[in-house]
Amino acid sequence: MNKDRVPLYEALLDYREQRRISFHVPGHKNGQAYGSQGGAGLLSVMMEIDVTEISGTDDLHHPEGVILEAQQLAASCFGAEESFFLVGGSTVGNLSLILTVCTTPGDILIVQRNVHKSVLHGLMLAGAQAVFLQPQIDSFSGLSTAPTAAQIDEALEVYPNARGVLVTMPNYYGMGTDLTPLAEACHRYGVPLLVDEAHGAHYGHHPTLPASALACGADGVVQSTHKMLSALTMGAMLHVQGALLDRALLRQRLAMVQSSSPSYPMMASLDLARRQLHIGGAATFTAGLAAVDAFKRGLAELPRFGLLAPPQPESPPAGFASAGNTTQPSAAMAAYTTQDPFKAVIYDVTGALSGYELQRQLEVHGCIPEMSDAQYVVLLFSLGSTLEDTNHLIRALAHISIAGEGDERSPRNVPVMKNAVEFSTWNIMKASVSTPIPFNLKPVATKHVESVPLEECAGRVAAEMIIPYPPGIPLLYMGESISKDMQKHLLVLSAAGAKCHAAADPELQSIMVFKKDRKQENL
Repeated sequence: MNKDRVPLYEALLDYREQRRISFHVPGHKNGQAYGSQGGAGLLSVMMEIDVTEISGTDDLHHPEGVILEAQQLAASCFGAEESFFLVGGSTVGNLSLILTVCTTPGDILIVQRNVHKSVLHGLMLAGAQAVFLQPQIDSFSGLSTAPTAAQIDEALEVYPNARGVLVTMPNYYGMGTDLTPLAEACHRYGVPLLVDEAHGAHYGHHPTLPASALACGADGVVQSTHKMLSALTMGAMLHVQGALLDRALLRQRLAMVQSSSPSYPMMASLDLARRQLHIGGAATFTAGLAAVDAFKRGLAELPRFGLLAPPQPESPPAGFASAGNTTQPSAAMAAYTTQDPFKAVIYDVTGALSGYELQRQLEVHGCIPEMSDAQYVVLLFSLGSTLEDTNHLIRALAHISIAGEGDERSPRNVPVMKNAVEFSTWNIMKASVSTPIPFNLKPVATKHVESVPLEECAGRVAAEMIIPYPPGIPLLYMGESISKDMQKHLLVLSAAGAKCHAAADPELQSIMVFKKDRKQENL
């Protein structure tokens, strides 16, 4: 295979150069619908290659030509046996994997609790039951990583008929652990390990990056190629290996959840992103990593801001060690061992600025973070980041630091190392492994639910999902009991002005719950 080729992209360029007359969709007719505007300016070139399944461009749902070759090259690049292009983001990859392994209503899937909403939607579509695993909590940051191999063993021992295990790695903060023991645990029981690696498409392609999920033995892996590599937004890939996934069924499920009119420019961008990595190798990340290193050096000169990092082996057995202002717990306290260097997670060490407020102030200075929560701001670097970008960011943080001199820690904020609650991502379970939780598409009658103020929701059963976005991880799912701790979480989010998907009240002053006379089995 010639990894320098971009077969799909080349076919689209050939189509453009031939200037043939379109009597097929799309309706813009190679951009001609915009007349002298030439396809509305910046969209001009894209529209000229925005075609459909005609002679020479192949068919995503039955690839035999340039799309097949492009996917084979992707498999070669990412270390898969087979790769599939996704035009609906990692969401359709997660849906298709769940629908492939859970084929009968009531099937059990063992699932890390803090998963993306698309995973719960997949469970609903499949009519499956989830056995949730509580992920490990990093005692320093209060953030969750992934469950342990021992938890997977425990769950599979109790539920040997489970159809697979699904975890997320890395999390939205770039934190992770070694997936190899998890894959080995799954394979001892003959079930596949499915990994939502949406934020790890670049993993395994540079010595400073963590190993990829495929390299750790995962059977099905979903990657958002648009997030950390250079594809267009919504461009993603699904990689598979081994014999534990029914690939014929997987292709059928992909055809069900993907558009029958996929975007050719998006697929071409996947082809180009793959070639950029395939040809450039580790050198692809040189400039981006230089920008990250410059940021860390600059941040070390701003003592007001801390940077999360995994514990180091040389850390003292008790207490904390500081390298600049990168505070690290001892190795014995670790719940995570790898950190994506392109995810810089910062926080105000004085506690005066919440993550939400720090993000707002950075945006005033023209720096737009990936996300924030009650304590942290996630700054996403990539192979496209520059030193100029970094210098602008450091200047912005310096201005914020100077403007906040004299701030005292608010009594509502506690030091990072004592924060044991991840407010914005998930509902902490009391048990390490849950009992099976049924999911389905049965709609809920309005007569069975009511809206109550957050101050009165403790002890009630949620009748809607509450999904802080980003990161898109359900804090509550429909039918989940609302604890007093969860009530506090919701009040924190409401006060911070967090944006939540699926909530009936966009201001999150109230929540939909089931009326008290409704029993769980009737939900």
